[in-house]
Parts: sequence; C-alpha cells; structure tokens
Amino acid sequence: MKTLFKNYFKTFEGLSREVWWLALITFINRSGTMVIPFLTLYLNENLSFSLSEIAWIMSCYGVGSVVGTWLGGKLTDQIGYYKVMVRSLFSTGIVFIALQFLTSLSHVCLGIFLVMVVADTFRPAMFVAMSVYSKPENKTRSVTLIRLAINLGFSAGPAIGGLIIAHLGYGGLFWVDGITCILATLLLIKVLNPRVAKPLDDIKTENPESAYKDKPYWVFFLAMFLFAAIFMQYFSTMPLYYRNIHELTEVEIGLLLGFNGFVIVVLEMPLIHWLDRCKYNKIILTSLGIILTLLSFTVLNLTSYSGILIMSILLMTIGEMIGFPYSNAFAMERSKKGKKGQYLAMYLMAFSLANVFAHNGGLQLIDHLGYDATWHIMSALGVLGVFLLYILNIILKNEASQS
Repeated sequence: MKTLFKNYFKTFEGLSREVWWLALITFINRSGTMVIPFLTLYLNENLSFSLSEIAWIMSCYGVGSVVGTWLGGKLTDQIGYYKVMVRSLFSTGIVFIALQFLTSLSHVCLGIFLVMVVADTFRPAMFVAMSVYSKPENKTRSVTLIRLAINLGFSAGPAIGGLIIAHLGYGGLFWVDGITCILATLLLIKVLNPRVAKPLDDIKTENPESAYKDKPYWVFFLAMFLFAAIFMQYFSTMPLYYRNIHELTEVEIGLLLGFNGFVIVVLEMPLIHWLDRCKYNKIILTSLGIILTLLSFTVLNLTSYSGILIMSILLMTIGEMIGFPYSNAFAMERSKKGKKGQYLAMYLMAFSLANVFAHNGGLQLIDHLGYDATWHIMSALGVLGVFLLYILNIILKNEASQS
C-alpha cells in the first residue's frame, strides 16, 4: 500500500510551483461557484420562475459563457493573462454578491449573463498562465492537475453549498460565493505576480497568426464541439434516463455520477503520466477519448440490465480522462504559432457553445424520438468527431512534411 501511494504521488513530480498555485486557486474558485448547482432550484423556489422562464435564464448563462470566453482570449492577448485573471476573479466576487438582489426576469437574465461573461474571461487567461509556467514536457500533466482541482472543487462545492443553504439560506450562499472569489484573487496576487514568478515556456511569436484564420484549428474546434455535446448529456439527459428507464433513486444516481469523480481523482494523473511516457500522438489520443465516450452511449442499447450503467459511466470517464487533457494540450501547443489567448479561448468556446445547444438538443431528441434513438444519434456524432480528427491528423502530417 505504501508503494502504491508513493507511485501515485510520484506522478505529480516535476510540475512547477506556479502550476500548483494555479491548481489551488482553481480549486478555491470552483468550490466557490457553489451557486451554480442550486441555480435552477433557487430560481424556481425562491423567485417563483416557471420552467420556461428558467430555460431562458439558462440560455443567458450559456451565451454569457461564450462571450466571456471569447473576451477573455482577446483581453489576454492585449493586456496579459495576469491582469485578466486578477480582474476577472475579483469582479466575479462582486457580481455574485450583487446577483441575490435581482428579482425580475429581465434583471436576472442580464445578471446571469454578466456573471458568466465576467467569470469565464478567467478561463483562457488561466490556461495561458498554465502554459507559460509549465515545461513543454509537463503540459499535459499540468492540464490534468488543473482538471483534478476542478473536479475536487465541483465535488466539494455542492456539499458545502447544501450546508450553507440549510443554515444561512440562499442569501448566505451568494455571499460565500462572492467572498471565496475575492479570497482567490488575493492569493493570486500574492503567489503569481509575474515580477516574481518565473516563466518556463514563454515563447514569443514575431508575427502571431489569428486562430480564426487557422483552417486546421477549425477542424479541431468542430471535433471538440461534438465531443463536448455528447459528453454533456451526462449532466442533463442521462440523469433522466437513470430515473425514468432504470428507476434509480436520487441516491443511486448521485453515487453513479460520483463514481466518475472518484475514478478521475484516483486514476487520471497516473494514466496521463503513463501515456506521456509512451509518446503517443495527441490527436490520436483525443480520438481514443471520443471513441470511448461514444461507446458509453452505444452499450446502453445492448441490454436493459441496469448493471450496464456502470460500464457506460466507466467508458465515459476513461474517455474524458484521455480526451480532455490531450485535446487541451494540443490547443496549447498549437497556440505557439499565434495569439495564445485567442487559440485557447477558441478551444474553450467549443465547450461553451456545446453548453448552449447540447442540453436543449438532447432533451428535444428524447422528447420526440426516445432514449434509444437519442443514444444512437450521440454515438453517430462521436463517430463524426473522430472522422474530423482523422482528417486533422492527415493535415498536420502534411504541414510537418512541408516545414
């Protein structure tokens, strides 16, 4: 057991001090956004909005995320990642606190939109910072550490949020959310001041190219949009499938989805450490991630036995553990030829756009075609994503041979 733990912690060796600080700040930030899991309940129970009104509010949430991610990339290239991160975190704290005082539909829509615009400007800047403070050979593991911090934060946040609501009400939740963002800002200023922190991979490009003119990167963007769209079904349509078709209780659904987080925390870093040593192609590994994820939908139509749900969630989790770190690492690698903030923002925008369309699209498909047909469609979208990455890999090989 001692050797097992030693080998596990060994997979974290070699990551820079700054990346560890970024992971801690991300953990505090994601734990602090505990309003989000309870947002629909708050809107329905406290503000008495109908489901159709909540749908409009959640659309504003998604659009705000898209705008914030785009703006974050643009500002990062113009004023630098450090200023964007500090201003985004601090402003997010302020707008979270202010959000509780909005009550009308139009004001809440505007408020949620602004919260996501301000909050998601942080993400491209954070990934640029992580790229700068990571050695080239450690970038994928650095992404994995940040993902670990995000998963731990999302696990801790709802649990803490439930306790806060029970004792302080929703008002207390907004205050705690805001204060944690402000505390994360103070920590960021203390430990990541660029005058003190030493860049490890701060390559400057003489004539940076626009990500929007990079045609191969658009192929990558479309593949990531499809990947995100099928993955996000696990947070909207899949819980309904568990309940309506397999008749699982809320506790059973929670345990099944919690299994995903547990496997990621225990296995993702050792898995990525091993794959890094094997020197596999990042696009091929991203394709493998999508294949495993689409298979997680395919197996659901093979049998009505509820045990298949464990196989499904395991396939999705392994697909996520491989696909997301290596796709992110490819985006960071590609960004060296152009504007880093723009490249990483475009990568993140694929997920933000999927957030706008995937949940609504999945629910509409289930309503009109049923679960089995929906899972077949998700599998087909995954196959299309893999085909796009196959085309991208050919293009990249041609690029390499010509350079």
